[in-house]
Amino acid sequence: MPPTSMEALAPARAGGSGEIKPRKRSLGSILRHYWMFYLMLLPGVALLVINNYIPMAGIIIAFKNVNYEIGILNSPWVGLANFKYLFRSPDSYIIIRNTLLYNSAFILLNMTIPLAFAILLNELKNRFLSKTYQTIMFLPYFLSYIVISYLVFGFMSDEHGYLNGTLLPALGLEPVRWYFTQEVWPIVLPIINTWKGMGYYTVIYLAAIIGIDDEYYEAATIDGASKWQQIASITIPLLKPILTIMTLLQIGRIFNADFGLFFQVPRESGVLFPVTNVIDTYVYRTFLSVGDVGLSSAAGLFQSVVGFILVFFSNWVVRRFNSENALF
Repeated sequence: MPPTSMEALAPARAGGSGEIKPRKRSLGSILRHYWMFYLMLLPGVALLVINNYIPMAGIIIAFKNVNYEIGILNSPWVGLANFKYLFRSPDSYIIIRNTLLYNSAFILLNMTIPLAFAILLNELKNRFLSKTYQTIMFLPYFLSYIVISYLVFGFMSDEHGYLNGTLLPALGLEPVRWYFTQEVWPIVLPIINTWKGMGYYTVIYLAAIIGIDDEYYEAATIDGASKWQQIASITIPLLKPILTIMTLLQIGRIFNADFGLFFQVPRESGVLFPVTNVIDTYVYRTFLSVGDVGLSSAAGLFQSVVGFILVFFSNWVVRRFNSENALF
């Protein structure tokens, strides 16, 4: 058992001042007392090291022209040539623009729409209906984008889709060739992403709302505050820490696009590449045509480094305004 507070604070008078200082404990003493906690921590640490840190040795691939006949370590170094290829490509502006704009829209939508649904579910008095709605909203999160791509195709197919086959004729409108119309996909893709992840974010925000002390709302009700005033003055201000954390985590992946969303859902329609091609899909198609794994590694390293910098910068900005809402 750990020592009592009195044992840990053994009297140690410095310079006759009478000040009592905590007794320093050796690493061996700490390990002997808390060995069970470290033993419980060991599997998680091992998994983190094996899956996250050991593979980081593969970063060298981004700086090499990999030749499998002589091996990765013996392959010649090319410096930043793989990165130059990524940025000198005529499509570099398009893929970086699409990646940033889509992810910015995803961050905004994933913060506002699930938050609104979480507030509505919290106001629902029937707990059974609330749990039912949560379950229904959460189901799309478990669907793969291959399944979702077929669902979208069932709606937007040129010949047999629900929109062209039923809805648009009923409204007296002409069918639309959805997979050949660029203008609609900057709207369609954010809708699909929000629909898929809404249940996940809603549950997180709802859990935070449930944790708010009811006394705040009772006091506001006594003062005559309406529901909208309570939401604006109590719920949203108290959710700022969780909103900040979720936003910072998403900012860290702002240069990473969901490959399934941008590759599977548009069904590889070349006409849509100017509005659906992002860094991940571009690297994948380049690898298929060129077969150079160094280009893929360079793109992945670029995404990770930029995301790392953005998280630290965003957290620094948040800390400047309110340190309590910062992630670290």
